[in-house]
Amino acid sequence: MFETALDEDEVITAVSFPKPEAASYVKFPNPASRYAMVGVFVAKTNSGVAVAVTGAGQDGVFRHDGLEAALNSSFSADSVDGVAVDDSVLMSDMHASADYRAHLITQMTKRAVAAC
Repeated sequence: MFETALDEDEVITAVSFPKPEAASYVKFPNPASRYAMVGVFVAKTNSGVAVAVTGAGQDGVFRHDGLEAALNSSFSADSVDGVAVDDSVLMSDMHASADYRAHLITQMTKRAVAAC
């Protein structure tokens, strides 16, 4: 089920990640379970801004190109105003509709940027 690209005699000896200039994770928790109905991680590095979304996508965690482009232009919470989030790829269940999750993605992104 799970496998790696390593051969039988290979071992990972190090993993490194660039230290971000600013980073924050903010979530909108489900009141009962405290799991994220929507969570957004924002990281600003010298190579640009990354925005990862959890809890909302039908296929798990994903990055949002539109939010990243807006924040690369201007790293401020207001820069994501007007960025469209396609709700057709988002989950819809008894806790939140896809449309509501799309709205939360924008709001949690703004909060994550403000927390940086």
